[in-house]
Amino acid sequence: MSDSTFYGPTVQARNIHELHFHAPETWVPAQEQTPASGPAPQDELDKAAGKLADEVKERWWKETGQRRLGRPATELLPVRWTTADAGLMDHWEHICGTPYETAEPLALDENGGGIAETYRKVPSGRLVVLGGVGSGKTVLGLRLVLDLLESPLPGEPVPELFSLGSWDPASQTLEAWLSSRLNRDTTGMDADTVDGKPVATALVEKGLILPVLDGFDEIAEELRPRALQQLNAFDKPLVLTSRTNPYAAVTAGTRCLKRAAAIELTALTPDDTKSFLVLGSAPAAKSDWEDVLAVVCDRPDTRVGKSLRKVLATPLMVSLARDVYGERASTGESGRHDGPRRGPKDLLRFRSQKGIEEHLLSSFVPTAYRQHPDALDPPPRNWSPRRAQRWLGYLADHLNRSGGPDLEWWRLGTEMSLRARTAVIALLAGLPFMLATGIGNIPVDLIATSHGLGYALLRGLVVGLLHGFVSGLAFGYVYRRANGTVLFTPRPVQVRLSGGDKELDRQFFHRLFRKVLLAAQIGFGVALVIVLVDRFLLPLIALDDGLGGGLVAAAQFPLTVGLAAGTALALMTWLEAPIDVKRSVGCVDLLRQNRENAASQLLVWALALGLVAGLGATFTETPLRSLQLGFVFGIEGAFGGGFGYCLCLTAYGQWVALARIWLPLTGRVPWRLVAFLEDACKRDVLRRAGAVYQFRHARLQDHLATHHPRALSSAPKRKPDQTTG
Repeated sequence: MSDSTFYGPTVQARNIHELHFHAPETWVPAQEQTPASGPAPQDELDKAAGKLADEVKERWWKETGQRRLGRPATELLPVRWTTADAGLMDHWEHICGTPYETAEPLALDENGGGIAETYRKVPSGRLVVLGGVGSGKTVLGLRLVLDLLESPLPGEPVPELFSLGSWDPASQTLEAWLSSRLNRDTTGMDADTVDGKPVATALVEKGLILPVLDGFDEIAEELRPRALQQLNAFDKPLVLTSRTNPYAAVTAGTRCLKRAAAIELTALTPDDTKSFLVLGSAPAAKSDWEDVLAVVCDRPDTRVGKSLRKVLATPLMVSLARDVYGERASTGESGRHDGPRRGPKDLLRFRSQKGIEEHLLSSFVPTAYRQHPDALDPPPRNWSPRRAQRWLGYLADHLNRSGGPDLEWWRLGTEMSLRARTAVIALLAGLPFMLATGIGNIPVDLIATSHGLGYALLRGLVVGLLHGFVSGLAFGYVYRRANGTVLFTPRPVQVRLSGGDKELDRQFFHRLFRKVLLAAQIGFGVALVIVLVDRFLLPLIALDDGLGGGLVAAAQFPLTVGLAAGTALALMTWLEAPIDVKRSVGCVDLLRQNRENAASQLLVWALALGLVAGLGATFTETPLRSLQLGFVFGIEGAFGGGFGYCLCLTAYGQWVALARIWLPLTGRVPWRLVAFLEDACKRDVLRRAGAVYQFRHARLQDHLATHHPRALSSAPKRKPDQTTG
């Protein structure tokens, strides 16, 4: 059997370190293999497709190593398939594009070749991969992407893996959804245009992308018929994976996915399972595994034998069994036993398939957090198995409530009510404004008035509270109005002094004008309310220091703030540039870039407000006074306007407010959340998928969500699914 039939990409005995230095062949666009070159837009698309192929290849090779799929063939589970039943695919004439009764059925069975070889046998380029829960469909889809990229053929589209669970076919077309996923996970896609269209949209429309659509069964059941309609309307090559029964139910009485052949993954054999489990465990556990597997082979008619055979027939459960009972699973980092010693014979205590599966799912996270894959990088002590289980349960429950498999860091906390989120954002946005104006007023009153320290402190406190309250209300209102808009979707851009390469078309200037107008209106409105508070409310409580100036100063202040806010947004729009296409946009990369953008925005707000205020004051004040005003306005602009803008109008600000402050305060996630997510990937609890995280498998996500305290408190108590003997 060739390496390509194993539960991982083709590695040909390379180890995990060699995996990252492997250099597959370069993706070759069709036009380089034909004498006639296409028009300029086609050249740009081919160039963009080549860059996309490089980035997809680099990203998924890294993720393959992280998922421990780049190991030698002896450490991987085999994945085999056969041609699916005729009732699960279209007529062979449609698949092969031949007249009636002239097409011969294709031999799509796995016979030692790879999945790419099987896919290339299908003339229509449309293939459905079916199988049971945990049968290896996702891994096979990932392997198809890598195999196609490793040996590209002229004219082939660029393969990319997409998780269908996040697609809502009722509100978004397949083409639009694919384009949005490419924009999210790939650098520079939403910044460049070809023929007036975003690059991602053009690539999808021209058929230069081969979408490998994973998890048709993860779409809500009532939406699957509409999803199938859209998939049939998409007349380009694609690959679709699904559990067999949901696919059969939605395609009953139809031609299924039009022009698509289908293969079905087969169950593992006891021999496959035995080698994987024994070789993945300590030598001392060999006899225990042999005893367990003897029940499967020698007593297949017993209740335990039947249940074990069904459980150990899927790669997911076999992998969990090795993780739970494999090498060092029952000891801590120091080698000391952590609780009672466990062994594979524990599986013999359960009488039902569901009981065994629940036991493995329940034991996986505690086992994963009792030991670390790299002893040189131990986790923080407070990441105990119990806490990790609670935090992962919250994340799983969050995904189940949001209705998708993608754990997007910028959406964490959004399952809270809009009112609660608005209150948190308003509080945190008003706080820096309160501190900046309150503290800033104290030295001014000490120097410019003779009221003394007590008066300065009291006035600073009251002014800070009033200004913070006004700004908090304003930013909360802005956040509420902007909720659900594109503002809260992070873009893979960075801030450059040169502004980078951007197309200065009508669309760019329209976006620039809208941002400037919005910022100017918000800045003018907040400043006007502050002037009214200072002019009419402070005198009523005897805290008017007499330094507010006349009507000219009162009118100048809102205009200055509005103009400065518009200038700040104009500068930010101009300075944004797409990230270098050679840099992979991963979860951490995108978060780090958004953090750097937020820091740059604070600096831009300080410069814009300081310069505008200073220049405006030159008409009525001395040069020294103008410089002082510009400095004070710059500091207050950074802390007040900059922080408020980031918190209520950027994805990173929402992330800081909800996921970095509120959720850790309430104990739902750890304070070092990103480190925890990355560590969970090392432990094979989570996996990376472009710019998002996903749980290792939907079964694990559902299990953790179901047993999370919030889910348990909102659901009726259920009896345990397992029985022990």
